[in-house]
Amino acid sequence: MAVRYFKGTNKLIVFIGRQQRFKVLVWLISLIGITLSVATAYANIYKDEQSRQAAALTMENPAMVAMLGSGYKMEDYLHSSGAIFANEMLLFTAIAVAIMNILLVGRATRGDEEDGRIEMIRALSVGRLSYVSAVMIVSVLVNIVLAILIGLGLASLQIDGVDVAGSLLYGSILGAIGLLFAAITAIFAQLTETLRGTTMFSFMVLIIAYLIRAIGDVSSEVLSWVSPLGWLVRSGVFAANIWWPVVITFGAAIVFGAMAFYLHAIRDLGSGFIAARKGKSYASPFLQTPLGFALRLQRTNLIAWMIGLFILSSSFGAILGDLELYFADMELMQAFIDVESDYTMTEQFMTLLMAIMSLMSVVPAVMVVLTVKGEETKNLTENYYSRARSRTCVLGSHFLLAVVVSFIMQSLVALGLWSVGEAVMEETLSFGTTFASAYVYLPAIWAVIGLVIGLIGIVPKYTGAIWLYVVYCFLVVYLGDLLGFPTWMNSLSVFDYIPHIPVDTMNFMVLMILTLITVALSVIGFIGYNRRDIMG
Repeated sequence: MAVRYFKGTNKLIVFIGRQQRFKVLVWLISLIGITLSVATAYANIYKDEQSRQAAALTMENPAMVAMLGSGYKMEDYLHSSGAIFANEMLLFTAIAVAIMNILLVGRATRGDEEDGRIEMIRALSVGRLSYVSAVMIVSVLVNIVLAILIGLGLASLQIDGVDVAGSLLYGSILGAIGLLFAAITAIFAQLTETLRGTTMFSFMVLIIAYLIRAIGDVSSEVLSWVSPLGWLVRSGVFAANIWWPVVITFGAAIVFGAMAFYLHAIRDLGSGFIAARKGKSYASPFLQTPLGFALRLQRTNLIAWMIGLFILSSSFGAILGDLELYFADMELMQAFIDVESDYTMTEQFMTLLMAIMSLMSVVPAVMVVLTVKGEETKNLTENYYSRARSRTCVLGSHFLLAVVVSFIMQSLVALGLWSVGEAVMEETLSFGTTFASAYVYLPAIWAVIGLVIGLIGIVPKYTGAIWLYVVYCFLVVYLGDLLGFPTWMNSLSVFDYIPHIPVDTMNFMVLMILTLITVALSVIGFIGYNRRDIMG
């Protein structure tokens, strides 16, 4: 009798695979390409015992332990660059894999249900659990492919200390953590009634797991065992090669996956176990405007981003006090920092932090603008245009909100870095310099917002490609010098043109040009949006 619940699963696997193939391919190429490229770069950076010893000393800093996980033994670092690579890259790569699974599973489960797609499929001769089982099988296949390709790819590089066993363990850890967060997302897809709620709770679990691991690695190892991210940093990849974290993570994924199937089997389609909060009977005058309504839709998401960016920038500010001591002899930092510069290492390191944090500030701003396309896809923009609202007013409201959001996010980044740095540093950062180094990136963020507006107006079908550009900008900022990108590749990123305050002098001409580019792209987008058909 139970077989009928899974009827048609094989056909739905093909359907979901075709539906998600582009996103999956982009994620796999990005994750595998970055992992292999960085592994090669580490082998070139840490060539001698002195540089590896410097890396080991760096990991004695509690702030670094909180960010990257508990370190290896000194002899493991001295043996090869593989242990250094795993220590500094495994955790953040695992987080990226978790994000991939949260987005893919959330979109294919609660997202498709919210759009009414699953209701259409359930009207056919398919089982009650066939769609969710197809989504989970596709997720399993994606994570298995990722684990195998990264494992075999690292082994094929033939880097000293990066052996086959360690490479396969590295890939297996990423695959297992991906499956775990796929299962967790599937559970929240049953508990909540919206895609926004599913992804928000899933990301919340990921953030809490990271914070618990950070606190536990610094103060209590027992506490780290509560977090799945705490398990993977104790795998000793390319050193002891401990496999039990993979087994535990995979076992937890099976348990959570079974819970998701059970919850899906007992709930009604379109409902969730966590009921949506009751709204007000009457909307305020501000809520009845396109700007107020757009803000209300994004309120929870924006608050979460504000808190997250402030906490993250504050954590970076906490390590500024020990920066000179722990990074002075670290060759990896010399790829980003000029040790012979007249500016302190703290000031130079702050420019890198601001560039990375500014790229994070891009995300919520872009999400605000993409809401227009999302509402259009769901045929909800008809509610706007059935009233006396112009397209320019609707799109302009989201554009204005995105600009305001970018300013708020950069302000919180600067405030978190400056306020905590003020408490831990003997020679504190200047308030004006810190905020100037954050605000100088606003024209670059606005240029990305303008590009989104242009895509919505001219080629709305490809608006999702903006995330590829954001990832590309991150690679240029974070790994461009390390991987030796040519000048023309760096020049494709708008963030490459921003002066690094306080190391560089302010270049108002560049900022004005980027602002004009934003205006031009936005005007093109507004004209195209007004002329094209909705859902065009």
